[in-house]
Amino acid sequence: MHYMDFIFNLQEIEQTANQIWQQHKDKRIWAFFAPMGVGKTTFIHTLCEKTLQVQDNISSPTFAIINQYDSKVVGTILHMDWYRLKNEDEAINAGVEDALYSGNICLVEWPEKAEDLLPEGTFKIYIEAIDEHTRRIFTKNADT
Repeated sequence: MHYMDFIFNLQEIEQTANQIWQQHKDKRIWAFFAPMGVGKTTFIHTLCEKTLQVQDNISSPTFAIINQYDSKVVGTILHMDWYRLKNEDEAINAGVEDALYSGNICLVEWPEKAEDLLPEGTFKIYIEAIDEHTRRIFTKNADT
């Protein structure tokens, strides 16, 4: 696995999402670490709609915790938003652990809320704002 580091703007997000997918599509669980408002949901929406050809309505599952989408490319995708989870027990009760071990592609927002539940081999992605229109998406080391 090699280190990943992209800098992109909104016009380049589709190309960036596609490139990252092509390089890391062997990973089943993608965990997105980023502050509020940096673009986790926007990136996931673009990845699902453009690269993975999801026809369903794609939105952050803030209240549902888990949304399920049907992809023409990979079958079932589970999009999770752990922002409202208080602890790991609440995550387990919400079905997070079952989802993570389902074998489906899992895209997780706010994974730090129950990070110990993430299986070994989770693809940990970090997004940060460089300025109002530019983002950096990266991994922290080659093991990620």
